[in-house]
Amino acid sequence: MTESHAHSPVTEEFIAEWRNASYSCFSSGHKFCREVCPVMQVTRNESWTPTAFHANVVAMEQGELTVEEVAEDYVNCTQCGACELRCPNTLFTGDFYRFRTRTVDLVKQMRTLAVDNGVHQPGYRRWNMLTDERTHEPVLGEVPVSQEHVRDWSAGLDLPIGGETILFVDCEAAFYRTSVPRAVAQILQRAGYEFGLMREQWCCGGPAAEMGYRDQARRFAEHNLADWRASGVRRVLVLDPHDYITFTEDYPNFFGDDYDIEIVLVIELLAGLIEDGTLRPEIPVERTITYHDPCRLNKRKGIWQEPRQILRSIPGLTFHDVDHVTQWSYCSGGGGGLPVEKPELTAKISASRLDQAAKLDVDTLVSACPWSERPLSEAGDARSVDVVDIHELLAESLGIEVGGSRGGGGGV
Repeated sequence: MTESHAHSPVTEEFIAEWRNASYSCFSSGHKFCREVCPVMQVTRNESWTPTAFHANVVAMEQGELTVEEVAEDYVNCTQCGACELRCPNTLFTGDFYRFRTRTVDLVKQMRTLAVDNGVHQPGYRRWNMLTDERTHEPVLGEVPVSQEHVRDWSAGLDLPIGGETILFVDCEAAFYRTSVPRAVAQILQRAGYEFGLMREQWCCGGPAAEMGYRDQARRFAEHNLADWRASGVRRVLVLDPHDYITFTEDYPNFFGDDYDIEIVLVIELLAGLIEDGTLRPEIPVERTITYHDPCRLNKRKGIWQEPRQILRSIPGLTFHDVDHVTQWSYCSGGGGGLPVEKPELTAKISASRLDQAAKLDVDTLVSACPWSERPLSEAGDARSVDVVDIHELLAESLGIEVGGSRGGGGGV
């Protein structure tokens, strides 16, 4: 290794951790992952593939590249997880060895390594600085982003503060697409399900972790966990798939066995309430729809049945479904911080997803992820396809006038 390519101790530690996985990917040569990668589909840039992300580590181990030279490449990932599912090293040996390729973790850790080495992407740095200042992500919408306004979405719903079960609302839904949390809250009220809101909710910290700002992510997590414990919270209801990943993966990694909060995905809760007859969607909703599987539910968590159970319970819908395996190659482009650094790529990926939906001759694309709905809606406007959240659709069939906003502003 040349002196100019000598690595810092933290980089040496990173290489040691990822050496075997990277050589395994590099030496296999399959590259099947590229065709399900949403970034690769719209760019055909070989430097931005999961294969290249692993090959870079091999080159760093050989002293051919530095973190400063490769850090920017890792911006080009939505952390959707499709490559992990398509990887032959997962498919062919995964069941026997309980092995799964971990490209999402590699991307997150490489971004963290870059920040630890003082290498910042300008958009990421600004986004996390503003998030730190406001304790919430700087999404643009009708509601100003600040601690003072984080519960504005719930105006008129008479929701209590605290309690054993609370509803956590992600920044995009709390400040931009406020119709989503209003739909969820009113459906739960209709079902007689008791819940409250946090005393002082901050951003979950997940976006900071995804962009490499791990210390900030942990500070936000510590605040939220302390708030839950101070008010006796035992259970957190989550409507956003990104929060669900953060609370079930990042928080356990931060706090280990001390983390004893039950995390409940609202989609699964509502499917159960419909199945046992507590909720009865009876008002027909006359739309021709297809469903967009959010990456963090379908690809990352294997949750694809419950949304379809909900949609099939709503009378009036004509449902042109696309199976969840085919949808491994679909993405909105709205995750992993991609819209912060590369909004043009997010727009191309969303446009590609809407092209797939338009082929089904539908008038509505249904999602279950607030972060996907802004870019998908912008792409849908050009194709006369409405983008609706599944909770809004269920509320309509229950006769609930949701209120709130479905957005309409721009990005940061």
